[in-house]
Amino acid sequence: MINDIDLKHLKRCIELAKIALEKGDEPFGSVLVSADGKVLAEDHNRVAGGDHTQHPEFALARWSAANLTHEERSQATVYTSGEHCPMCAAAHGWVGLGRIVYASSSEQLVKWLNEMGITPSRVRNLPIHEVIRDTIVGGPVPELAEQIHQLHRQFYKK
Repeated sequence: MINDIDLKHLKRCIELAKIALEKGDEPFGSVLVSADGKVLAEDHNRVAGGDHTQHPEFALARWSAANLTHEERSQATVYTSGEHCPMCAAAHGWVGLGRIVYASSSEQLVKWLNEMGITPSRVRNLPIHEVIRDTIVGGPVPELAEQIHQLHRQFYKK
């Protein structure tokens, strides 16, 4: 279930996705929040330079491994504008992060890209639960997904 606190953090993810877009990057943003509600780290997509592993969810997983105990990681929540790709879901699972909440799903992204005539990625879009198990996942959030859709339209109009 998505609550008001979740919506607040997801809206920040959308702000970070807009920052990525303004910098010429794909519009994705993510926030890592502790069990007590403190924002620990945040990032946006940085793949425009050619390294397509520079996803914010992957960066937050690595940050958490370097800065948090296993227990702190397991109780943290990752908020993100778009559902984790398989690489990011695996990183999330490997470092033992807790809950994931996303505004738009991989399924929605695939549909949007198809509608725009964008060639699909070589990496399959899989739901998080097909990559990792025993993770609480919330999303998509319909009232926010359309904002993400608009950001992707802006990115691919270029």
